[in-house]
Amino acid sequence: MPITKEDKEKIIKKFGKSKDDTGATEVQVAILSHRISELTEHVKIHKKDKHTRRGLVQLVSQRKKLLKYLSKTNTKSYVTLIKELSIRG
Repeated sequence: MPITKEDKEKIIKKFGKSKDDTGATEVQVAILSHRISELTEHVKIHKKDKHTRRGLVQLVSQRKKLLKYLSKTNTKSYVTLIKELSIRG
């Protein structure tokens, strides 16, 4: 269930500063959020898939760390990203 090339390009275009800006924290969080939503749907269907569940927990942890970094370095960008991706309440 990898992210498609078209989806990744859309995310980079929406959250990145340029079309090749894959390293920005905002882009990384958006890509992780997309993968998390796909894996969440998979885990809802396949309840006994423990390996995917572990990977999902790792992705959520990685996104949490990136969001913590972003909140410390660029609070304004953090708030807009949270609203746009509709995460954290």
